Amino acid sequence: MRIATYNVEWFSNLFDRNGNLLEDGEWSSRYKVTRAEQLTALGIVFTAMNADAVMIIEAPDNNRRRKTEAMLETFAAKYGLRARRGLIGFENDTQQEIALLYDPDRLTVAHDPLGVPEQSADGKGSPRFDGTYRIDLDIDATMDVVRFSKPPLEVTARTAEGVPFRMIGVHVKSKAPHGARSEAQVRRLAIENRRKQLAQCIWLRERVVEHLTAGDSLMVLGDFNDGPGLDEYEKLFGRSGVEIVTGWDEPRAMRLFDPHARVAFGKKLAAMPTTARFYLDDQGCFFSALLDYIMVSPDLRAKAPKWRIWHPFDDPKIYAVPELREALLTASDHFPVSIDITF
Repeated sequence: MRIATYNVEWFSNLFDRNGNLLEDGEWSSRYKVTRAEQLTALGIVFTAMNADAVMIIEAPDNNRRRKTEAMLETFAAKYGLRARRGLIGFENDTQQEIALLYDPDRLTVAHDPLGVPEQSADGKGSPRFDGTYRIDLDIDATMDVVRFSKPPLEVTARTAEGVPFRMIGVHVKSKAPHGARSEAQVRRLAIENRRKQLAQCIWLRERVVEHLTAGDSLMVLGDFNDGPGLDEYEKLFGRSGVEIVTGWDEPRAMRLFDPHARVAFGKKLAAMPTTARFYLDDQGCFFSALLDYIMVSPDLRAKAPKWRIWHPFDDPKIYAVPELREALLTASDHFPVSIDITF
C-alpha cells in the first residue's frame, strides 16, 4: 500500500465559488502558472504517485457554498484517479483545509477525533484538536491558551484485508510577524509565534503518546513548517517541533520514525533531504527546506516500509521523465512524500 502527503499550494483557487474546476488560461496563485497548467500538472503528479491515500495539505476551502470532499472528488474524476473519495475533519478559517483523498476499494476511513472536551487539571488526557490547550509559553507562571488554526485530521483506517491503523494529518504553522513596525517587534512576534508552534507540537505529542501506549499503529504525516536551518530562532528553543512530535530522545518504543528527519536532525551534513522549494525575491534564487514528513510508530517501522520524496532534482528516476519532472515544479512549491508499506 502507498500512502502519501502532499502540500498543494493554493489548491483552493483552482475551483470557483460553487466548487467547479477552473481549468482555464487565467493565472493561478502560483507565479506565472495558469490554472489549467497547475491542474494538468497536479493530474500528472497524482497519477504518477498512484497512491492508495494522499493526505492533502492546503486542500480546497470548505464553506457554505462549496465542500472540500466534493471538490477533491471532482478533481479525481477529471483525471481518473484511483484515490477518488474525499474525507475532511474539522474545517478551519484559513482557506487551507487538511483532507484525505483515498481509494475506497483499498481503504475504509473515518474522521475520528479523540481527546477530552476540556484539558484536565491532572493532565490526564489531551484535549480535542478543535479545542484549546493550556501551557505556560513564556515561563511567567501564567497559563496561555493555544489553539490550532488548522486542527489536525485524525483518521481511523482499515485496509481491505481488515488491518486497522490510524493517521493524523498535520499542518503546523508559525504565523509571520504581521503588524510589526520595527526589527525589535519582528523579533518579539516571531519568538511568540514560534512558542505557539512548539506548544502545538507538544499537544500533538501528547496524543501520539496516548496512541503508542494503547498499541495503535500510527502515521503522523503532513507539513510541519519546521526543519534544520529554517530560521534564526532554531537554536533559541533547543528542540524543533519535529523532534518533539517524534519523541526524539524517548525510549524506542515511544518514538515515531521518519528517515529524512533522522538524517537532517541527527547530523549536520552539507547535503540533506528537502521537500519544498521557494523562490526568494530579495536574493534572486531558490531556497530548499525539509518541511514534510511521514512519521510511523515502531510496529509500522518494523515492516520495513520505503519512503520516497518526489523531488524532481534529487530522484534520478523522476528526473529521467521530463513530463513528471516539469509537472512537479509547476504543481506546487512542495513535493509529495510517500511511503510504501505492506500491512
